[in-house]
Amino acid sequence: MMVCEWKTFATDSETYTLELFEETIGDEFEAMYFKENEEIPAYIWTVNYVIIVKKYSKVLTDILFEKIPRNPVCE
Repeated sequence: MMVCEWKTFATDSETYTLELFEETIGDEFEAMYFKENEEIPAYIWTVNYVIIVKKYSKVLTDILFEKIPRNPVCE
């Protein structure tokens, strides 16, 4: 499900508000995508990046953000 307004989500160690996310990533939020029955988004779009939200623990709910440039410049 695509959401164009920020929806706060939490892991076992952190609650991600819009302000915290934008500070962490260093860019402005645009949209987020949730897979069916998931509380944590799978993808988050910012002005300059697509953020892949990866779960890295099977026991705890911990995530990491992988930033991919949206509009890479090729020379």
